[in-house]
Amino acid sequence: MKLSEHLALSEVIRSESAKRHGISNMPTAEHIENFKKLAENVFEPIRNHFRVPVHVSSGYRSAELNALTPGASKTSDHTKGCAIDLDQDGHAHGLTNNEVFHWAVKNLKTKQIIAEYPVDGILSWVHISYDENNLKNEVLICVKKDGKPHYLPYKGNEKLVK
Repeated sequence: MKLSEHLALSEVIRSESAKRHGISNMPTAEHIENFKKLAENVFEPIRNHFRVPVHVSSGYRSAELNALTPGASKTSDHTKGCAIDLDQDGHAHGLTNNEVFHWAVKNLKTKQIIAEYPVDGILSWVHISYDENNLKNEVLICVKKDGKPHYLPYKGNEKLVK
């Protein structure tokens, strides 16, 4: 099933953890509709701007899978079909997580964008959530402190590679 021109449902429900634990990671019809909106308003604009494949490292998480995900919030947008994590590292197209983050912050209306776990200014991945009823455009940086994730407001002057 296609959620949009360049994004398939199989990409947002794929989970090695779900396979390992024998967990179903099939979203409801409502979650699929949420992903279609996210695909059209977030994924496709990124894909069309950069004109290279965009890689989803995490999409939907069933409640059971979310409970097994270290550091995941019980109210995670991933469980609602409203969030994707994008990770361009290791792909041959030359697009970086930092480029996706900076472009998305400047060009997309979102609920939330998180620069995840920067190391020497380079992002580990980019989390983006979309909820048409809550487009607050919150931008955060997630860092690990005392072994736990901490979310800090992004001010635009942080040392993230551009």
